[in-house]
Amino acid sequence: MNHTRRQIIKKGAALGLGLALGARAQREALRIGVVLPYSGVYAQLGEDITNGMLLYFEEVKNQAGGRTIQLVREDETADPAVALRKVTKLVEQDRVDLLAGLVSTASAYAVRDYVHNSKNILIVSNAGGNALTRERKSPYIFRASFTSWQVSYPLGRWVAERVGKRVAIVAADYAFGRESAAAFKESFLAAGGQVVDEVYTPLGSTDFSAAITRLVRARPQAVYGFLAGSDAVIFLKQYAQFGLKGSIPLTTTGFTAEEDVIQAVGRDAEGAYSSLHWAVRLALPENQRFVQAYKRRFNRTPSVYAMQGYDTGRVIVEAVNALKGDVGNRDRVVEALEGVRFRGPRGVFEFDPKTHQVIQNIYVRQVREVGGELANAVVADLGRFRDPG
Repeated sequence: MNHTRRQIIKKGAALGLGLALGARAQREALRIGVVLPYSGVYAQLGEDITNGMLLYFEEVKNQAGGRTIQLVREDETADPAVALRKVTKLVEQDRVDLLAGLVSTASAYAVRDYVHNSKNILIVSNAGGNALTRERKSPYIFRASFTSWQVSYPLGRWVAERVGKRVAIVAADYAFGRESAAAFKESFLAAGGQVVDEVYTPLGSTDFSAAITRLVRARPQAVYGFLAGSDAVIFLKQYAQFGLKGSIPLTTTGFTAEEDVIQAVGRDAEGAYSSLHWAVRLALPENQRFVQAYKRRFNRTPSVYAMQGYDTGRVIVEAVNALKGDVGNRDRVVEALEGVRFRGPRGVFEFDPKTHQVIQNIYVRQVREVGGELANAVVADLGRFRDPG
């Protein structure tokens, strides 16, 4: 066999192998590693995000780029070390194609270096710590949720102008709680507001009576707070029990009065103002379709976490569709994700190409009874916010 003939055979074999591998990639399941809390203080958040993802995947018949979608789930818990161990397992043992999830900011920071150094794609569906898309940003990390600055900064000025100039602050004592309070204060103080006291409470607190007593002593015109999950439930119940509901206006970053919390506390949340990138009664046709579909599928009202899970699912599907199922080249996956843009339940969704943080509108909502049901009604659109990065 002459040299030329051998080269032709080798090239043909390589081409055939490439075609075979390409065809196999189309047939094999798209494995998505999902790390979310299914136990502990944020268990409901993890369930809602998962349900949102499942709803979108069901709407596209569980297909992306010609591949069947397969979720491999792990419990994030409330321990950053556990989250890192679970992410490592999903990559090295389960060989997932993409990663999604993470509720806790501390967990997101814990996995950042591993994800970046291993060049694995991560779509964050909740954790909102500023640094993840600022000084610790990575080309391989995208966030489909929010930053603490993005959802809290716009509220400060609105409170100073519409509610009161003297505010006491209560927030969970961890990275996201501290960042949320700082973002609120940034615009609140610039608008002439005065912070009369600040109280930071341990994550997973079961009693806020001491904190609430301290807030009352400061004689504020309003209270600003950030708490979430079971912390928010307990705080709102005790805020009402102390007789503060209706006497000292409560203004919060939206998670403190989100739909999952309202369902748990009922009228104890009534009247609370909050800022967020979505509301169940946001009057957009895409949102109305989402809310109705979620209620039919899960027999409960969706929360912002469910919406974020839904959008996370869509982000993944749209990027994989653009790549026709081939996610082997990480740089091409990054380019596909940067190009994702759609109108969804929160409005126009798109990533900032510099930070990989979603750009979105922020709304002020108030818990009101409409049609015999308590829910967040939009009272102001504060405009579209791009995190400063």
